[in-house]
Amino acid sequence: MGTVGLSFGSPTSGTGFDVSATVSTILANLEKVETPWNNQLSSLESQDTVLSSLGTLFSNLSNDLSSLTDFNGVMALKEGSTSNPNLLAITGASSSAVTGTYDVVVKTLATTANGYLDPVTNASDTLGGSIDITTGTGSSAVTTTINVPTDPAKDNLQGLANAITSADIGVTASVLTDANGSRLALTSNTSGAGGNLSAVSSITDGGTTLNYTEQLGTGVNASLTVNGIPLSSTSNTVTGLIPGVTLQLLGSDPDTTVQVVIANDNTDVESTVTQFVADYNSLISAMTAQEGKDASGNAEPLFGSPTLSTLQQELLSGINLQNPNGYLTAVKSASDTLTGTITVNGTEIDMSSLSDQTISGLAAAINSSSAGVTASVVNNGSGPQLVFVPNTAGASMSVSSSLTDSTTGTSLSYTNNGGGISALTGLGVSMNNDGTISLDETSLDSVLNSNYSGVLAFFQDANSWGTSFATMLNNAGSSNPTGILALAQTSNSNVESTLNADLSRENIVISAQQVSLTNELNSANEILQELPEQLQGIDQLYSAITGYNENSSS
Repeated sequence: MGTVGLSFGSPTSGTGFDVSATVSTILANLEKVETPWNNQLSSLESQDTVLSSLGTLFSNLSNDLSSLTDFNGVMALKEGSTSNPNLLAITGASSSAVTGTYDVVVKTLATTANGYLDPVTNASDTLGGSIDITTGTGSSAVTTTINVPTDPAKDNLQGLANAITSADIGVTASVLTDANGSRLALTSNTSGAGGNLSAVSSITDGGTTLNYTEQLGTGVNASLTVNGIPLSSTSNTVTGLIPGVTLQLLGSDPDTTVQVVIANDNTDVESTVTQFVADYNSLISAMTAQEGKDASGNAEPLFGSPTLSTLQQELLSGINLQNPNGYLTAVKSASDTLTGTITVNGTEIDMSSLSDQTISGLAAAINSSSAGVTASVVNNGSGPQLVFVPNTAGASMSVSSSLTDSTTGTSLSYTNNGGGISALTGLGVSMNNDGTISLDETSLDSVLNSNYSGVLAFFQDANSWGTSFATMLNNAGSSNPTGILALAQTSNSNVESTLNADLSRENIVISAQQVSLTNELNSANEILQELPEQLQGIDQLYSAITGYNENSSS
C-alpha cells in the first residue's frame, strides 16, 4: 500500500488537526483499489443496455417471421368480394377457404316465425291473464303457459316480455311502440323451417283481451345455388356452403348471379414482409453502430466484442441462405451407416463406394461431384437430414433415392420442396452494401399473384428458408436461454455478481478502517491539543527547580 502524505500542523500549537478530513484522505487512498472494479462494472452495464436493446430487435424480427411461418398466420388469411353487395356479403374467410370464383344465386331468404298481441295505449297498463306459446311441430311440439307476473312492478308489457324470454322456450319477446301504442312481439329463436311458433292469448288489459296475431307461424329456409348446386340454409348467415367462407344473405333475386371471389390476403402478407425488412434493417443498423465511437469519442460498448461479430455473421449467413429444393428423410443419428444409391441430376452415387458411409460422407460426395448441387446436413428436430440446393439459383433439380438407414431400416426418400423460389431475391428483396436489405413491393406483389404456393413453401416447408431463419433467430436471441445474446447477458451477469461481491467485501473493510482510524486519530488529536499545556507545566517545573526564566526583580 502506498504512503499517504498528511500534515498535522505544528505539534506545539495546541490546535490539533481536522480528524474528519484526515480520515477522508486516508480512505480515498484505500478506495483506489475499487476503481478498476467500478470501471469494469460500468462497462458491463453499458454492454447490458445494448444487449437488451438487441434482444428486443431480435424479438421483433422473430415475431415478424412467425407471422409468415405459422400455418395459421398471415399467409393463411383469405379475403373475398362479391359482385352484388346488395344481395350478398362476405363476413368471414378462414384459412381453410379455397381460393377461386363462385357463382351464387339467392332465390329466397330465410325467414323466422313471429307474431304479436293487440296494442295497448299505455305500456305501463296493468295486465292480467296468461298466454299459451307452442313451439315445434307434430309430436315434438311443446306448449308453455306464461302468466302475467303478479308483482305490481312487473305486471305490464315489459314484465310479461321478460317472463317469456327468461322462460327459455326458444322464443324472444320484446315491446314495440309506435303511433298506435305498444304491443308485445314474439320471435322464434330458430330461423328457417325448423322454427315453428304459435300462441293463444288470454292476456287482458282492463277487461279487454289482447289477441295474438300470427304474422309468420312457420319459418322458411333460405334457398340458393352455388356453382349451380341447389343448397338450403335455415339462416341468412350461411357457413359451409363455400368451404371456410361465411356469407350474409341480404336480398333475393332468382334471376341474378352473384360472383363471389375468394383470394389470398396479399395485402397483409406484403405488410408483414415490409415490416420484416424494416425490423431487419433496424437490427443491422444497431449492430453496425457498435463498431464505432460515441459522440464523446469513446468506443461503443460492444466495440470489438466477439458476440457482436458472431451475431453479424449469423444474420448475414441466414439472410443469404438459399431455400432447399428438397430433402431426404431424416436418419436417427449422424453416425448411422447408409446403404443403397442416390442419383442427383443424373449423377449416381453408390454408398458402398464411399469410405465414409454416413450422411456427412454422402453430402461430401455429392458436393465434390459434377451434379451441380450443394448438399448440407441439417437438424431441425426430427434428426439429421440432407437438404439440396442447386448451385445455380432457380435451376431445376432431379433426385432419385434408394438409400436406407441400415441402423433403423428406414428408407430415405426424397421430398421436393417445390415452389421454385430459391432465395429472398425471388420475393423482390435485395442486399445493400451496408448490410441492410431493400424490398421491391411491385415484385413481391407479382410473385404473390403468380406463385402464392411457392411463397408459402419458401416460408413454411420443412427445412425452408423461413424455418431455417427462424431457427437461427431463436439460437441468436435472448428469448432462448442458450441463445448467443442470452449467454452473453448471463456471462456479464456472473462477472457483475463477482465484482459486486468484491466491492461489498472491500466496503466492509474500508468501513471498519474508517471507524478504527477515526478513533485512533481522535485520540492522537486530543494528545496534540494537550501538548502546549503539558509543555507549559514542564517549563514551570523546570523554572522552579533551576530558577531559569524567573523574574529578577521578584
